[in-house]
Amino acid sequence: MSNARDIIIRPIVTEKTMKDYDDLNIVTFQVKKGANRTQVRQAVEEIFSVKVERVNMVNVHPKKRRIGKYSGTTNAVCKALVKLAEGYDIKLFDNV
Repeated sequence: MSNARDIIIRPIVTEKTMKDYDDLNIVTFQVKKGANRTQVRQAVEEIFSVKVERVNMVNVHPKKRRIGKYSGTTNAVCKALVKLAEGYDIKLFDNV
């Protein structure tokens, strides 16, 4: 298995993910492509010392974008929605 810090790339912080965190105790992370649910679960439990209840994985496909005459695509990412067990939380920021 890879290092836990290699699997979890960064937390995804948007209005929607912060609402899910407040209401449902779900934290969203960008993870390494090819990582599976078990690896993500073990990495989150190791890094943040929490108990994970469930992990859902989402592959976000690239979208075409254009700026003037230049065209390209956005990056393809793999997201993991991690539901924490009751009583556990991750303090990503001081004000959350």
